[in-house]
Parts: sequence; C-alpha cells; structure tokens
Amino acid sequence: MTRLLTAALIQQRCGNDKKANLDGTCAMIRRAAADGAALVVLQELHAGPYFCQVEDPALFDMAEPLPGPASRAIAELAGELGVVVVASLFERRAPGLYHNTAVVFEKDGSTAGIYRKMHIPDDPGFYEKFYFTPGDLGFNPVKTSVGTLGVLVCWDQWYPEAARLMALAGADLLIYPTAIGWDPADSAAEKERQRDAWITVQRGHAVANGLPLLAVNRVGFEPSPLHPETGIQFWGSSFAAGPQGELLVEASRENEEILLVDVDMERSETVRRIWPFLRDRRIDAYGDLVKRYRD
Repeated sequence: MTRLLTAALIQQRCGNDKKANLDGTCAMIRRAAADGAALVVLQELHAGPYFCQVEDPALFDMAEPLPGPASRAIAELAGELGVVVVASLFERRAPGLYHNTAVVFEKDGSTAGIYRKMHIPDDPGFYEKFYFTPGDLGFNPVKTSVGTLGVLVCWDQWYPEAARLMALAGADLLIYPTAIGWDPADSAAEKERQRDAWITVQRGHAVANGLPLLAVNRVGFEPSPLHPETGIQFWGSSFAAGPQGELLVEASRENEEILLVDVDMERSETVRRIWPFLRDRRIDAYGDLVKRYRD
C-alpha cells in the first residue's frame, strides 16, 4: 500500500527587509499549494538574514513573541490554503529569554506544536549561543493531519541522538530547517567536504531510523554586518531522502526554489521489516551515552 504525501521545500534568499522576505515566503507557499503540496517546509529563520554572524545586542529586536506578526501571517495562510506549514522563527519568550523555534501550523491555521532548537552552536560566523537559549521541550514530534513530524533545526542535524529520539517517539518524517553555508575564504575542496558531510549525515539519520527526511536550506551570499567584505555563502542544496537514505530530489546551490517531492509515507514499514534496527538496539548496554565522555 502506498500513501503519498506531496511536500514542498522552500529554498530562499533573505535580505534585511523583513516584509519583503515574508511576502516572498508567502508567495512561494501559495505556489507550492497550487502545485499540490499538502506540507510546506521553510528554511531556518526565514523571516530575515542570518544575523548570528555577529554578536550585537540590538539584533534581539528582530525577535517576536509567539504568536507575533510573522507567525500570524503564516498561520493565516496555512488556514486559507489548507496546508500544513513548518516555519522557523526567532522567538522572544520573555525579556532576555530567546529561542530558535520551529512552529508547525495545521491546515486550519491552528498551531499543531512547536520545537525549540536543542543544540546551539558557537563557531566563527555562527554565534548562536549569544542569542538562543537551548530548547526545553525535548525531542517530541508534532502530530498533524499529514503525519507525525519529527522537526529538528540545523545544528541538531549533526546529532544522531536527536533523530533517534524523534523516531522512538513515533515520528513518521524527519524535518530539518537549516541555515548553513561556506566561508568564501575556504578552499574549493574544503567547501565540498563540508557540503557532502551535511548531506551524508542526514541521509544516515534516514537510514538508521528507517524514515524519510526533508532538509531545507537557505541560499545566497549574506555579508557580515560588521565586515561586509566577509560573510556566508549559503549553499542551498535542499533535499529529500527516503528511508534507505536514497535521494529523492535535490535543489541547486545557487537559486531560490520550490522543491516538490512525493514522499511514500507507508514505505518505512517495509524498510523496517527488512532492516529492523529498532528491534536490535541493545538498550541494556547504552547507559554511558548520557555521559559527556567515557574517561
């Protein structure tokens, strides 16, 4: 038996004009729905540029409460079009308390659930610890009319534990909104290694858990606010993989795209019968995984 879910991955460029970014997002959601998408996934922090290239207290003004203007606009559009939308927003939870938050809107415009990014990076050009408090909602998938969605965010994509916990909680689909790119000063070989690692590790999560996976990245060059001659070249390459890690579709590295894919939501059952990884887990022997390091 086959149950196909048509999903749309929205790969965008973002500038400093928040209204223009949001208008562009909404226009692409409309096009995706017109093409038959029942699920639309947006990239990480889609309402603006990737501001974490620098540490600047003034940039906290970009955050919004939930609900806020951007989330209301997406919610209303989800309800109007009858689609499920996964959005990614800079959440102002309280004074001095902010999160990198994914919000899942049901097809009637209601909020099906939220996920607050758990793993927070702090690397040159990705100073997220300055802005984001680690999530406190755990790894819990969101139940929707199109399936149970294991939504994670960007840096989470490197951690097999996060994907596994979503799978163990009944996720039908792993979803990663991301914002990742190159330092233009890196060599061509290093750039390829980084991009290949990003794709490979996520395909590995699909394989290890027997689940389809959607990864949605931004695209385009965004200069550093303090040093415009430097910045990040986001590499696009949004993709969908099946439960054996097979690539179903892949976007370009340079262009804005609406990437449509039909995901067989029944195939995980077949794959897990022949590769029963969950059955054969030695849960009696994994206690040390809760340690930082096995000294």
